[in-house]
Amino acid sequence: MIGESDHCQGRPAIAFESVRSFFSAPAGGGIAVRLLVSVLLFSSAVTLTLTALELYLDYKRDVAAVDVRLDEIQQGYAESLAESLWNLDTNQLQLQLAGIRRLPDVTFVEVRETDTARDSPVVAAGEPGARSIVVREFPLSRVVDSVTQPFGAVRVEASLSRIYHELAERTLILLLIQGAKTFLVSLFIVYIFHQLVTRHLLSIARFVGQYDLAHPPPPLSLQRASPKQGDELDELVEAFNMLCASLQHAYQDLKNSEHRFRDYAETASDWYWETGPDHRFTYVSDPFRASFGEGGSIIGKSRRDLAPQGELEQERWREHIAVLERHEPFRSFEYTLRDADKIVRHVSTSGRPMFDDSGRFTGYRGTTTDLSAQREAEERLHQTQKMDAIGQLTGGIAHDFNNILTVIMGIAELLRESLADRPQLATTAKLIDDAATRGAALTRQLLAFARRQMLAPRATDVNVLVSETVKLLRSTLGEQIEIQVTPQRDAWPAMIDPSQLSTALLNLAVNARDAMPEGGRLMIETSNVVLDDAAAKANPEITPGSYVLVSVTDNGAGIPAAIRDKVFEPFFTTKQVGKGTGLGLSMVYGFAKQSGGHVTITSEEGQGTTVRIYLPRTGEDGAGTEQPEHRVAARSGNETILVVEDDDMVRTSVIRQLESLGYRTLAAGNGAEALALVDQGLQFDLLFTDIVMPGGINGAELGREVARRRPGVKMLYTSGYSEDGIVHHGRLDPGIVLLGKPYRKLDLARKIRGVLGG
Repeated sequence: MIGESDHCQGRPAIAFESVRSFFSAPAGGGIAVRLLVSVLLFSSAVTLTLTALELYLDYKRDVAAVDVRLDEIQQGYAESLAESLWNLDTNQLQLQLAGIRRLPDVTFVEVRETDTARDSPVVAAGEPGARSIVVREFPLSRVVDSVTQPFGAVRVEASLSRIYHELAERTLILLLIQGAKTFLVSLFIVYIFHQLVTRHLLSIARFVGQYDLAHPPPPLSLQRASPKQGDELDELVEAFNMLCASLQHAYQDLKNSEHRFRDYAETASDWYWETGPDHRFTYVSDPFRASFGEGGSIIGKSRRDLAPQGELEQERWREHIAVLERHEPFRSFEYTLRDADKIVRHVSTSGRPMFDDSGRFTGYRGTTTDLSAQREAEERLHQTQKMDAIGQLTGGIAHDFNNILTVIMGIAELLRESLADRPQLATTAKLIDDAATRGAALTRQLLAFARRQMLAPRATDVNVLVSETVKLLRSTLGEQIEIQVTPQRDAWPAMIDPSQLSTALLNLAVNARDAMPEGGRLMIETSNVVLDDAAAKANPEITPGSYVLVSVTDNGAGIPAAIRDKVFEPFFTTKQVGKGTGLGLSMVYGFAKQSGGHVTITSEEGQGTTVRIYLPRTGEDGAGTEQPEHRVAARSGNETILVVEDDDMVRTSVIRQLESLGYRTLAAGNGAEALALVDQGLQFDLLFTDIVMPGGINGAELGREVARRRPGVKMLYTSGYSEDGIVHHGRLDPGIVLLGKPYRKLDLARKIRGVLGG
């Protein structure tokens, strides 16, 4: 507990602190200084006014006392002085005047005779004064015969110097007393004001000065002797704490908004930017900054500084600059710029102008979208769509061409058989047959590119297949081409058609030979690769998964960049007329895509070319070489065959071939006609039908209807086009026997005997 002595000692300390706080008030005057000065001035004015009034009243009282005293002299001394003067008793007069002179404040007194003969002083006492005196004259008279006759006068002068001196002393004393009292009262008021107001205001000021929104202190509380008194200061503190809470809430909202904007700006695919009134960048988001790499800052640069010089000359740039100069908003302005790696990027930017409160233009703020990936994807999509369109076109052409070749090859074979005894005409028929054979090879290449060829995929050991193919390539390419094979020992088996891969390698080798007319080196490598989502994202045509990679590299002339994207297109070739069909690479592309893989090409002029074929991995063991096909011996028969073919020439040619083999035939031009023959009860042993037919019923549907109505009837399908009802992605449905167009009479005979012989 605090003792009484401590308590008493604390009071001066508090007072001293108050005085110290007062005298340490800032220059220019704090509240306490102004309060003290105001109190002093007001108190001094009041004190001076009251003191002046009091002194004036004292002065009037003292002057009145002098007047009273003079009246008393007149009343008390007039008769005796008149007697002494009448008797001319000078000594008596002297004594009387000396007595008057000794009265307070009387400085001079004289007696004069007032007869006509003379008017001069008879007796006088003291020195006459010139200033600060009160003069009183009263007559001396005597009653003679009942008549009062004046015969003299008395002049008395009283000095006011004593009064003035006493007033001066009293004024000094009053001023000292009142001044001391005023000063002490003022100090007391300042002390009380400091205790009740000023120190709390200083606490509030310090709290405000040290307040940190990022690290807010506890709520403000005043050190009050009576914390529950609830005066205006408490209301002020409560209001201030509420204000701080509102500020803190607003600051937190602003901080969250800033963090939210920064997160959006730094994670969004769009770029955020801001420019000054000179259209130079003052802020860019991190993705925008990162696109220009270290040392490639765009702060301080304008959009025109980033665009290629040639692009600035375009009309749309002049229009965009005019919009900027007019301080108008703009949307989706597309242009190109070069990043830190000198890569041209296609971007689209939108912005709106900013103005301050006075309406002065301060710059632009907006977003930029990188369209490079979109443009590349659109280009790839366009290329894919173009390749698909060309594939559909070439597939359709190949279908019709196969029908024509079927007729030509059939007629050529019949002519050769009938002209066996006429060699010259038989040679002509053979030329027709050879031309049809070349046409059939061309259609197979078209179908390979169009991914419409009929594949026989199986698990294949790619290393063994490459080794077997290279044996054929050595004689094909010649000694001037060095062939180097680098197989991966544990290469996975691939699910492919081995013959198609051999053909693809042959086409690539021939292209490489043509690119190295003076000789060179051809390298064939195999390896296992796993393509992840990142690789698939970089090339949307690739599906993530495990692949067997076959790379074919030459060190020839390379492919110019201007035509590099066209090399997979059918009939595109840089060779002279008659030197190539332009279907080699397109066939490789179609084979890889139809097999579920992919193919890429990289090339540099003067450095060579690398073609990479990605083949889908399979878990089955791969066969070392392609197994020979088991063929049924070609022979004739006497069964009845229902031939369904919409093309009249093909139907006529097939019927002649079948009849030459000894078979009986029934013919229908479409599925509906064939079903009508079935419903009529005509008997036949084999349904030989085309797949693609008009009339609403294709070959697959016809086969299902015939099987339902004639259980056990054998069926053989034919088609020059793989994407139909029984072939899906180049693979036959289970249990289906297909004879691809164009075909020879020998192939027709073997297939029919194979089906009928069961």
